[in-house]
Amino acid sequence: MDAGKQGGRDALQNLTTVNRESDRELVVTRLFNAPPRIVFEAWTSPALFVRWWVPQSSGVTLLSSELDIRTGGTHRLVFAHPVSGEPMAFFGRYIEVTPPSRLVWTNEEGGEEGAVTTVTFEERGTQTLVVLRDLYPSKAALDEAVASGSTGGFGEQFEQLDALLATF
Repeated sequence: MDAGKQGGRDALQNLTTVNRESDRELVVTRLFNAPPRIVFEAWTSPALFVRWWVPQSSGVTLLSSELDIRTGGTHRLVFAHPVSGEPMAFFGRYIEVTPPSRLVWTNEEGGEEGAVTTVTFEERGTQTLVVLRDLYPSKAALDEAVASGSTGGFGEQFEQLDALLATF
């Protein structure tokens, strides 16, 4: 579990939890202090998405993003990392886009080992519970993702999203 300070808020509020729910599924949850329509917009507006998606401490730079966020649309994010001589591309397609409650996309850069990501946005009064589920095709694929560190940035990403939402 990751906990971080939220711009003047109690550090114990709005924790990001990351749990391995099964051999193939990683589940990330966080409560945000904004209604679902605003949180959903931060996930689906390309101009907003690029402001919070990359953990600042990771050393990764987002070189380009192509986001056609609609059912059947595609996504392609290209990153540079100081330890990699070549840019890294992550891409896939949107299986479902249901404003403001649900997004589902594929992660095809892994070929048959790519995960399917489902994000739900559940209204909790004036807040939104975000649940992100990455379902991998095998235990080995999830093991590899965890070992590579690619699943370790959710806490920081969601803190950055929280900070962006505070500006609305």
